[in-house]
Amino acid sequence: MIKAAIVLLVITAVTAYAIQRMAAALGLRQIKAMAVFLPLTVAVELIGPFGDRLFFPGLKDGYRLSPPFPLLDWLSYLTIGLVSCLFVYAVAADLLGAIAARSAPAFDYRRRAFLTLGAGALGTTVVGVAQASAGPEVRTVTVPIAALPPAFEGFRIVQISDLHVGTSIGRDYVEKSVSIANGLNADLIALTGDFIDGTVEELKDDVAPLADLQSACGCFYVTGNHEYYWGAEPWLKHFDGMGFKVLLNGHRVIDRNGDCIVVAGIPDLSTLRRPGSQPPDMEKALDGAPPGLVKVLLAHQPASYQMAADSGFDLQLSGHTHAGQYFPMTLLIRFFQRYTHGLNRHESLWVYVNRGTGFWGPPLRTANPAEITLLILTRST
Repeated sequence: MIKAAIVLLVITAVTAYAIQRMAAALGLRQIKAMAVFLPLTVAVELIGPFGDRLFFPGLKDGYRLSPPFPLLDWLSYLTIGLVSCLFVYAVAADLLGAIAARSAPAFDYRRRAFLTLGAGALGTTVVGVAQASAGPEVRTVTVPIAALPPAFEGFRIVQISDLHVGTSIGRDYVEKSVSIANGLNADLIALTGDFIDGTVEELKDDVAPLADLQSACGCFYVTGNHEYYWGAEPWLKHFDGMGFKVLLNGHRVIDRNGDCIVVAGIPDLSTLRRPGSQPPDMEKALDGAPPGLVKVLLAHQPASYQMAADSGFDLQLSGHTHAGQYFPMTLLIRFFQRYTHGLNRHESLWVYVNRGTGFWGPPLRTANPAEITLLILTRST
């Protein structure tokens, strides 16, 4: 409960600052505005799934079966996004206003700056909702690997990650994503976790189109942290029944015209702090794999990069970060993750971080579109 109290305090402080600055800029009575809007706004922010996870972390799978008002959950997340944008713009406006006021103290630069940037915050939110609703775009990346066998030249891996089917993303979005992926002529499909935000019973119809994913070598799946919020075991059984090749500290050898590579997968890093769950084990994941082959790792969190490099992997495919998802989070994510998006080089390892095929929380993606990645392997000199 200490963590919940701290988070609640931060949310209340951020919301209060945004409301106070909005009231001041609009010429409203600040005390009255705070008394009316602060408890209402905080209540809306916490009435959705975010508040459930914050205040009821010990409850087991299915405690929020079939939310009676899905639109309220969407509104809760949208309010969190809008308030966070207003807060950052308000701080920026106050700083700019304070600097400008030195040259002309009689002019209310702070109010003018906040009204300007406040309009920007609203515009950012509108654009973010539109971009999130538009669905994923295809991002094509070429990955050079020195030891790549000749038969794998041009091998096409399609990566889908962080789909987050649930409150905001339903069957239509999933069908659109599957259609895009199937149009990329994949040799292999990598599914790198955080596919759901709900129980199997609640979401089985929404995820059903994923069974139509097509590739020459199959669909390989690893868990993200969100699967464990809703009961990983039932979801693993469900995805296995849909034809996914689930890799939890395991691997498969992919044979192409006599040449081979290894595709391995580990559970999400959050299992290290989750009693009773199978934690990531690189040694176990590669147990029995033929030596000397090019190795590709599916790991939800890019923070697995050092373990992957130490284990001799050539390429790691991850998600998790959403690249921050929306401004200003796109700036803050760099303080928490070394590799936030795109293709990165760590020692002899390539780390590709997918921006997320869907979105989570605030239904916003500002100048940071969702993606389905087409990775083309090629032999480097």
